[in-house]
Formats: sequence, structure tokens, C-alpha cells
Amino acid sequence: MNDRHILRAFDRDLEGIQAMVMRMGGMVETAIMEAAEALESRDEEQAEKVRLNDKAIDALEERVNEDAARLIALRAPTASDLRTVLTVMKISASLERVGDYAKNMAKRANVLGQMPAVPGAGGAIRRMARTVTDMLSHALDAYIQRDTQLAEDVRVRDREVDQMYNALFREFLTHMMEDPRNITACMHLHFIAKNLERMGDHATAIAEQVIYLVTGTLPDDDRPKVENVTTVGVGES
Repeated sequence: MNDRHILRAFDRDLEGIQAMVMRMGGMVETAIMEAAEALESRDEEQAEKVRLNDKAIDALEERVNEDAARLIALRAPTASDLRTVLTVMKISASLERVGDYAKNMAKRANVLGQMPAVPGAGGAIRRMARTVTDMLSHALDAYIQRDTQLAEDVRVRDREVDQMYNALFREFLTHMMEDPRNITACMHLHFIAKNLERMGDHATAIAEQVIYLVTGTLPDDDRPKVENVTTVGVGES
């Protein structure tokens, strides 16, 4: 009876932590799309909202880590249950990083709002943001459903994000070559595209954690990637 009580308590506590992670996921997905929309519409107020809302995402990650640590200390989970708790913590860490990238997008959207618009850039960034958001949503669905095939599908889609990034880089380079007045704006847009590419990497990392959770091993094949056309660093301020 006592063992059953402990198991029920563990399950209840874990459900609470998982609910926070799913809430984080929803907030991060919203942040990505709102940042992209703010860029396209040149809406400084919405960009500022994304930047400020990142604090709530950070706070949730702290709560997840605190509650997970408490769960491990109090419930002494078995090996498989411990793997679940550690997976949840890694997922929340990835979500927090994606939230940071969305905040960075919003910051640059504010800056870009003061410059002449680069034709087609806002729509292209929004389409890339939608792809990344879909990947993130499917990775979280894969976790809830313990669906390794869905997780593998997310891994494969990372190539699509890489290809979109490379296409955008070439497009921005063309704009810069055609008119030097576009250089500053296109550099900011490149940084945004690179942040989105890294968001795709984090969504893929979540999918790989799902595969590890279900099978006990990480994928042994190299993650499907497309070689980037540039290795320019990205500021993360």
C-alpha cells in the first residue's frame, strides 16, 4: 500500500512538471510566431511584448528544475522514472534557449523597424518561423505520445530548416551586393535566420530526447543536416 502511495505521488508530481513544460512549449511557440509577425508588420509594440514575455518562460524553466530536483530527492525514482525526469529537464532547457532566440528576434525586429524594408524578407522569415514552430510542436507531441516515429520525422525536417536558412543567406547576400544601403538590414536579417536555424536544432534535440526516453539510446546515426553556406557567428544579446 505504501509503495502504491509513493508511485501515485510520483506520478502526480511528474504530471505537474510535464504540464509546466507543455505550457512553456506553448509560450515559446507563440513567441516565435509573434516575433516573426512583428518583423513582417514592423510592429514595435508586439516585438516589445515578445521581449518582455521571455521572463515568464525563464521563470517556468526555473520552476521545472526546482520541482524536478525536489521530485528526485523525495521520491527516489527508479531508473526508468529518473530517465523521464531528466528528459523533462532537458526539454525545458531547450525550450528556454528557443525562447531566448525568439527574444533576440524581437529585439532585431525593433531595430529593423527603423530601416527601409528589404523586399520579401519579412514573409520569408515568417515561413521559416512557421516551419520551426511546427517542428517544436511535433517534438512535444512526440514526447507526450512517446512516439518515436513522430520524433524521427522532426529530425528529418531539420534539413528543411537548413535549406531555408541557406536560401535566405543567398538572398540577403544578393540584396547587399545590389545595394550597399541594404547591408546593415540584411546583416540583422541574417542573424534572425541563423537564430531560427538554431531553434530547429533545439527542436531536433527534443525529438532525440524522446527517442532516448522510449528506447534507452540516442539515435546512432548522424543527424540529417545540410551544410550551411556560412559560418558567420551570431550575437545573442
